[in-house]
Amino acid sequence: MRSMLLAAAVLVATTATTRADVGLTKGTADVKSVSALAFGPKGVLFIGDPQSAAIFAVDTGDASPTSDKAVNIERVDAKVAAALGTTEKDVRINDLKVNPASGNIYLAVTRGTGVGTPAIVRITRSDAVEVVSLKDVPYAKVTIPNPAAGKGATTAITNMAFLGGKLYVAGLSNEQFASTLRAIPFPFPKETDKGTSIEIFHGAHNAIETRAPIRTFVPYKVGGADTLMAAYTCTPLVKVPVADLKPGVKVVGTTIAELGNRNNPIDMIVYTKDGKDYILMANSARGVMKIPAEGFATATPIVSKPAGEIAGVKYETVSELKDVMQLDKLDDARALILVKTSAGFDLKTIPLP
Repeated sequence: MRSMLLAAAVLVATTATTRADVGLTKGTADVKSVSALAFGPKGVLFIGDPQSAAIFAVDTGDASPTSDKAVNIERVDAKVAAALGTTEKDVRINDLKVNPASGNIYLAVTRGTGVGTPAIVRITRSDAVEVVSLKDVPYAKVTIPNPAAGKGATTAITNMAFLGGKLYVAGLSNEQFASTLRAIPFPFPKETDKGTSIEIFHGAHNAIETRAPIRTFVPYKVGGADTLMAAYTCTPLVKVPVADLKPGVKVVGTTIAELGNRNNPIDMIVYTKDGKDYILMANSARGVMKIPAEGFATATPIVSKPAGEIAGVKYETVSELKDVMQLDKLDDARALILVKTSAGFDLKTIPLP
């Protein structure tokens, strides 16, 4: 079924050729699962495959700017299901990313229960919903050497972002200090290292944690230095300097906020509005948070249990945004959100708050 799904795609990148400049060669990317997506240069899509403990880089052939039209699609899950030849009850949307080279939208989809069958679906700015073929495309693959609990653990790859010629990958390893960030050069090396172990203090738990995975993160310059702003379950916000991410070492991240417990951060973006930078974070139980970035560099680290469940860097809840399951920047003024409704899932374009 998986090979049929990949081969039966309605989207074929006819202009794609072997991309020797980024180490891609033509073939079939045998993706067995999909948990996270990220974009690299010139329309290259990174696909996190926790079942295979691997990351694929695929040339989408989609590198030309398209329309700046807003994207608003009701029941997008039904349209994705129709493109895959099934029903919306049989599909799960795991991630959403806007291709910065073209402006088109890519979805990481699982068909069926459990690990299921993976698919990549593209939504164009003319609202066409198309399955992306992973057959006979320029691609490369790198394998993670020490995934958590074997190759089947979905937490082996929880989030990815591309910065400065490297793909940064969050997840769990099978090491003693399991929470891991990997900095993988692109073009991919033949082998990648076992990554950097991350330790944090979680104020809500009043404990040092080394096994909790980073759920979502974004690159951001803090005090002029490249930094990963990472969010964990329950919901500490942590600074991790990129320069500290060296293979085989343990890094202590700096917790600068406790954003509320009994919550799972889902997705986050960085944007600028009226000359100020913000993080916008979607959450499972605490709505969408707007977090000013101006205090990140000078924030007092949280190293003991705070008096309340919310502490450190302040945020405001964007009350008009509810049930947001995924988000990404559409452009400098707008975001794209995937919203859960009583009927299914809608894709909406909103102004950045």
